[in-house]
Amino acid sequence: MKKIMLSLLCLTVWTAAVHAQDKSKPIPPTPPPPPAQASVDPDAGKFKFKEETHDYGDVPEGPKAECDFEFKNVGKKPIVISEAHGSCGCTVPEWPKEPILPGKKGKIHVIYNTEHRPGPISKDVTINSNAQQSPMVLHIKGNVKPKPAETTPAAH
Repeated sequence: MKKIMLSLLCLTVWTAAVHAQDKSKPIPPTPPPPPAQASVDPDAGKFKFKEETHDYGDVPEGPKAECDFEFKNVGKKPIVISEAHGSCGCTVPEWPKEPILPGKKGKIHVIYNTEHRPGPISKDVTINSNAQQSPMVLHIKGNVKPKPAETTPAAH
């Protein structure tokens, strides 16, 4: 009997303690700080591309598909491209390593490996630089036509 009474007493004390907490004033969550705005230098270099998307159209599977994205620096300071990369290993960009002075032109050469990749092409090339639009994203698209199936002569 003592065990039952002691258990009931403990249960009563525990219940009272749980309900005694002040739940009327919940602590509101702290809102996250606003994202830091990167200040853009209004005099920084600025890309002006002839096209930001290149359509290869239909290309055969096997040979590499290549194109050039030509641009002009229409800003007031030189553009220095620090890095460029494709959205996968099959898309490889080459970029000028020297600064592109204001009013001068440059190009990003893109090579797409079609080998073993029949079907639609939809890839991005991201350019990191000191230009106003950084990162800058260029696009390639098209369609890789599969190689014709090889036929073997029938044995007689």
